[in-house]
Amino acid sequence: MPLTNLKVPAEQVSFLQAVRQGLGQQQGLFFPTVWPKLDVEQLLAMPLVERSSAILHALIGDELPAEAVAQMVEQAFTFAAPVVPVDEQLACLELFHGPTLAFKDFGGRFMAQALAKAQGQRRTTIVTATSGDTGAAVAHAFYRQAGVNVVILFPKGKISSLQEKLFTTLGENIHTLAVEGDFDQCQALVKQVFDNRALVSEYNINSANSINISRLFAQICYYFEAVAQLPAEKRQQVVVAVPSGNFGNLTAGLIAKALGLPIKRLIAATNLNDTVPRYWRDGQWLPNKTVATLSNAMDVSAPNNWPRVEALLAQGVIQRSDIEAVVVDEDDTQLGMRQLAQQGYTSEPHAAVAYKALKRSLQAGEYGIFLGTAHPAKFKEQVENILGTPIALPAALAACAAEPGLSKDIPAEFSALEQAIRQLEPA
Repeated sequence: MPLTNLKVPAEQVSFLQAVRQGLGQQQGLFFPTVWPKLDVEQLLAMPLVERSSAILHALIGDELPAEAVAQMVEQAFTFAAPVVPVDEQLACLELFHGPTLAFKDFGGRFMAQALAKAQGQRRTTIVTATSGDTGAAVAHAFYRQAGVNVVILFPKGKISSLQEKLFTTLGENIHTLAVEGDFDQCQALVKQVFDNRALVSEYNINSANSINISRLFAQICYYFEAVAQLPAEKRQQVVVAVPSGNFGNLTAGLIAKALGLPIKRLIAATNLNDTVPRYWRDGQWLPNKTVATLSNAMDVSAPNNWPRVEALLAQGVIQRSDIEAVVVDEDDTQLGMRQLAQQGYTSEPHAAVAYKALKRSLQAGEYGIFLGTAHPAKFKEQVENILGTPIALPAALAACAAEPGLSKDIPAEFSALEQAIRQLEPA
């Protein structure tokens, strides 16, 4: 099934080519223009790996045989995504049971499998920016993978220390750069890399941000998994709240709905970086300067995936009424965490943003699911300060907490990033 560059529609590529390239001409995102027809009832009766293999094969098409896709999914999705009830009317879809304790494990690990198929014999350099969880998921997915170097940019001092430790302590083929700036500046530097065609060609550069179609496709699967865990009578009244920063997660949920998954509507829950809610209200795209918040992985003012949401609307497979955009401020984020704790559920700021947005929106008779995108222990200090109770570190975090970070500080300048890339082995 061909994928089209949303900025340069004449550029059409296969799935593996899109995986290999990351971005198209003029930094355009690759995206399908037609969607497969799925037997949703049959899919919901399957276990996670089997169902996900069927969904992904339908999206990828005949470029990869069904057996190859099944093998990729089996290697990538080695952990559960349970729906955990909080009260009678809502539950959390916990997406943090993978090796780096965040939802990015689904996309990162599937992308590693896809890139292994796509890259052939050439060495690949992955250059990606992270506002928190992407870095760890990508680093662990590609750690020690033959023929792959990974360069990860992150805003210095603006992600939690435990988030940082998960990817800055690995070394070997994982190279981490602490940028003197915010996430949007990190993202802009990555885009500049892709504008430098000579550098991209010389180092066979790819990106592992949610702009890579393989990551986005993988994320669709856990929305089906969430609905599959609900009793039949709740499936027609599901409302899903998504903590939204770069908007890849929301896009995946909208695609799941477009494919026939019975989601009544999706809520884009943002923190004070509220470009999309303001745009949704007054039709003007006016990104402000990024504000630092408790939910730091969502501190994004110019979300890269938004053109894909616009494409779904333009294609007519998603309607404006399918999306609600809600802003949750810092006080409400903390209140959400405390309210969840009172109900016996320990959460962290990102999920709390989605929870509060869901509580505001949910109507009688509806069933709400909010996405738990990271383990609370990744924000141990914040969670303990807000809730006043200690939380234990899971083994994966405890193992790296005492390790020294190996990142290098750089200014938010392209020349500094290019210099770091040129120290690696070319393709």
